[in-house]
Amino acid sequence: MWGGSQAARSDEPDFVMPSPTARQQRWDVVTGLLVAAGMLVSVLLYRSVGSVEEGAVTISAVETVLWSLAVTLPLTLRRRYPVPILLVVSIAFIGMQSRSVTEGTMSSIALFSALYTAGAWGRDRRITNAVRLVVVVVMFCWLAYAISATAWSEAGGDLDEGPGPVPPHLANILYVTLFNLLFFGAAWYFGNTSWSRAGDREQLRRRTLELARERDESAHRAVLAERVRIARELHDVVAHHVSLMGVQAGAARRVLDRDPELTRQTLGVIEESGRSAVEELRQLLVVLRENDETTPAATTSLGIEALPQLLESARGPGLSTEFTVVGAPVPVTVALSVSVYRIAQEALTNALKHAGASRIDARLRYLGAAVELEVVDNGRGVGLPGGQGSGLGQIGMRERVEVHGGSLDIGRRPEGGYRVRTRLPLVQHRAGVAK
Repeated sequence: MWGGSQAARSDEPDFVMPSPTARQQRWDVVTGLLVAAGMLVSVLLYRSVGSVEEGAVTISAVETVLWSLAVTLPLTLRRRYPVPILLVVSIAFIGMQSRSVTEGTMSSIALFSALYTAGAWGRDRRITNAVRLVVVVVMFCWLAYAISATAWSEAGGDLDEGPGPVPPHLANILYVTLFNLLFFGAAWYFGNTSWSRAGDREQLRRRTLELARERDESAHRAVLAERVRIARELHDVVAHHVSLMGVQAGAARRVLDRDPELTRQTLGVIEESGRSAVEELRQLLVVLRENDETTPAATTSLGIEALPQLLESARGPGLSTEFTVVGAPVPVTVALSVSVYRIAQEALTNALKHAGASRIDARLRYLGAAVELEVVDNGRGVGLPGGQGSGLGQIGMRERVEVHGGSLDIGRRPEGGYRVRTRLPLVQHRAGVAK
């Protein structure tokens, strides 16, 4: 009858209402004391009116106060022990009425609050529903008894019809019955609704935590995948240097006695390759590549020399691109060249996919001890559908920059548009000629 909201939580059988917080418990104490004070004032006013039914039991003021406190004070613990408090308040309510304590407002509020709290905060739903059902049935039995007793006492009285279309006694029975149906039905319904909403909030909290964990795991997997890819590229570069050193060492051994000058140049090349290999091995150890024997080694990647073609390929109707080199070009390691190209490629992709830019400018600056790449767009035009990115491309760029010990600046420009700027330190080389 009043259990319709119970089905709302059938998909969360493991949900249990948590215990009330300290703040909620303090509010329960305050609420219970206020209802108790209101009850005492109410019974005092009722007694002052002096309207006592004929044959009713006359009790002392002390007993009246005790019954009033028995109905209301348990509410100070209503959310800590919702089901026991409902039982205590219900028993005290019937006892108070049986002793003819004349009061019908604050005691009804106390009973409503206890029934509502049991529905909203009961931990074991089967026990809670059973106790609530017993209380409602007992209350209606008590109501039926009170109505029958009143009818019996009025059996010999004046039963003339009143001014309304319904006989007075029948109207009184209908009014009291309908009021109590509404009273108990509302307490049952709102209690279940409150419990159901608490279950929804808990379910939402769990899903939020799951989404946060999935997001963190996705970012972690993206980092690992990018590190493995970078490690493979560095592996190819280091293998190149080691192979070159072996060839040059063999050549130096063969011409050692015949051509000392050529031997000196060859040893310079070996020294240069050794320095580059050591630096890139250090970067390789930072990446901490995992073994992956099932994937073939990466092929030679494009580098700085391919940046003009990269910008040129992006040019099209409604989009202009420009590439500028600032400073005198200097030799860079293959690994750094590949990283610069990949960062430029990702920045260009983001500008095309997400910014809806109409102009993209790329600048490559040689700063002596570092090389700096800056890609900016004006952020105008219309982006492609589904332009909301996942952020994984930025994770890849940051991983590449971190490998080289550089810096990365990504964000919106105050004058409009978007900027990707990275500065990567150069590995210093000594001049040499390979023969």
